[in-house]
Amino acid sequence: MSKTKGRLIGQLFERNKRDLLGCLTRRVGHEDAVDLLQETFVRLLRRREIGPILDEDAYLRTTAINLARDFSRQSKSMAKHVTPGDIPTEIAEAGLDPSQICEAKESVRLFYAALKSLPPKCREVFILRRFHDLSPDEIAQRLGISRNMVLKHLRLALERCHAALD
Repeated sequence: MSKTKGRLIGQLFERNKRDLLGCLTRRVGHEDAVDLLQETFVRLLRRREIGPILDEDAYLRTTAINLARDFSRQSKSMAKHVTPGDIPTEIAEAGLDPSQICEAKESVRLFYAALKSLPPKCREVFILRRFHDLSPDEIAQRLGISRNMVLKHLRLALERCHAALD
């Protein structure tokens, strides 16, 4: 990227970051809003490689809102599959003692926290693979990213989940 392009992107970022961050924070909370703000600009940069954008400010706002909607949908989907405090049926039926049940609950809580702490795209890839059983190629096509990027996201998600549970 040339210095002029870099400077223009920097100006665009400075001009829009406060508004976009506020919009995203209201929709998803501050912690996730920062990641979505970054993803908004990444998408702008990718889109600019394809061709010119007539109104970049409007494009950024629309992209940010769409990312927030996707994130909310994804969070609801994740909540359907993973709920902190749920005791898996096998554990409840196995007649385990209370300390084992506590350990299982803690593992679920740690897993959920690790999943929630992943960057949005990484979390989305993991959920699509683990809970929707999509192949890496299907995920790549659905999200518009490369298969290698899908595999990198999966690797990061697995590393963080394993680290949280160790």
